[in-house]
Amino acid sequence: MIIPSIDIQNGKVVQLKQGEELILQRDNEQELAREFDRYGEVAVIDLDAAMGKGSNLEMIKPLLRIAECRVGGGIKTPQQAKELVSLGARKVIIGSCAFRTPGAPPGKFAVNISLLEEMEKAIGRQRLIVAVDARGSEIVVDGWKTPTGLDLLETAKAVEPYAGELLSTCVEREGTMTGIDLEPLRKLRKAVDCQILAAGGVCTLDEVEQIAALGCDVQLGMALYTGKLNLTDTFINSLNWKKGINESLLPIIVQSSDGQVMMTGYTDREALGETFKRGNVCFHSRTRDKLWMKGESSGNVLKLVRLRADCDRDALLAIAEPAGPVCHTGAWSCFGTNRNYTWEYLQKIINDRFKNPVPGSYTATLDDAMVREKIMEEANEVCEAVKREEVIWEAADLLYFSTVLMSRAGVTVQEVLDELDRRRKK
Repeated sequence: MIIPSIDIQNGKVVQLKQGEELILQRDNEQELAREFDRYGEVAVIDLDAAMGKGSNLEMIKPLLRIAECRVGGGIKTPQQAKELVSLGARKVIIGSCAFRTPGAPPGKFAVNISLLEEMEKAIGRQRLIVAVDARGSEIVVDGWKTPTGLDLLETAKAVEPYAGELLSTCVEREGTMTGIDLEPLRKLRKAVDCQILAAGGVCTLDEVEQIAALGCDVQLGMALYTGKLNLTDTFINSLNWKKGINESLLPIIVQSSDGQVMMTGYTDREALGETFKRGNVCFHSRTRDKLWMKGESSGNVLKLVRLRADCDRDALLAIAEPAGPVCHTGAWSCFGTNRNYTWEYLQKIINDRFKNPVPGSYTATLDDAMVREKIMEEANEVCEAVKREEVIWEAADLLYFSTVLMSRAGVTVQEVLDELDRRRKK
């Protein structure tokens, strides 16, 4: 898997050489998050928080709902980690604090087992990433300035029971685009079983392939921002084509944003390249032995939201928005004739009624005052309902009118679900 990085300092997206020298600066973090999310989870790093010089949390919060993000920088407590997860972070990265134990004298480092246990309890092992950044074989902390005396491999083994993933940065090469040192990574891969994310100096597709062949993911920064590498090529080259049909075809499942499986097919390098280029899901047609974009003749295209590889990187999941029926039979899905009636689908119908009113549409006649009046009326009727059938009927009315109000206010179903998810994780 490819993990593009968004490093933030002083309210700007930056790329630093060796964690210090400013090489470039941008201010389009939300645009970057949307684009990066098509290829993989996005690493969002608060450099100011990591250095103890402030926080960019308010700038980061919107990114956690735009993209699937893993967040790092200055996270020292389980409470901070849990708050970030509640805000939408998929994973949380901790570094220096994992190697400082309470009461230890200055300059004395050890794996902070009690903190790791608390972190695991707060957010779960699979959400916790520990950065085992090393210079040579020695763990370094405090923005890579402080050597700890801790051995990389022994430390990784001690941390693994509490973390679902390790972030291994080749500190000597970070930001230099001189290539990653693969030997320490090979040793680390043999030492632990958990997922490893490699960073630092990666600048060629050959390196991406070698890292992927080790079963590791790749985090990209400088090479990506300077154009040395592009996400389409790195995504394609990180996949396990050797396990595909004739080492050239991988299965791809297409799913709607609300979780319904629509179809399956096969893709190759050309089809994946065209998928990212066109923004619509493309396949390799085995019967015709050529590239095929779904909907190229009917207009029922599948607009790409994001692509994800499975754990073995030999199968793909495409999240996409269909422009019409997906199956050649005219059915909405190849696995069923009708689209499941979800809350998201209800809002889609309501929005369509407002944008394209048809004669006799009740929804199109509803203004703000009418909707609010109906919500109060239906809420009261839900409270007065006694029989099961009455509760179902009245609750359906209340949900409908509430969704109309949301749509008029520009609030999406996903935003409401995100808020409920945030409360659940508090």
